[in-house]
Amino acid sequence: MLNHAVLVGRIVQEPELKDTEKGKVTNITLAVPRSFKNVNGEYDTDFISCVLWKGVAESTVQYCKKGDLVGIKGRIQTRNVELDDETHRQYVEVIAEKVTFLSSKKAEE
Repeated sequence: MLNHAVLVGRIVQEPELKDTEKGKVTNITLAVPRSFKNVNGEYDTDFISCVLWKGVAESTVQYCKKGDLVGIKGRIQTRNVELDDETHRQYVEVIAEKVTFLSSKKAEE
């Protein structure tokens, strides 16, 4: 079996470090453009939720900002959550094992 994800995209919002019982974590969303055009001749973009733990989370919060281009290597995970109204929701997210800082939006300007 293989569960491996590699993404390159831009960070959608400022990363924030949070302390939990399991350690430091940050959740980011990556805007990843598709490599093909839709029927209108435009490139669609996927917004992918990523979870970063411990040292990876700390480094990303310290060095990355909204709009920065990053590469993420990790695995896909599903999580089931029971909401207050007793309904269930399933979340699909990428658990990052490595983040590569590719370029800063500030450096491009």
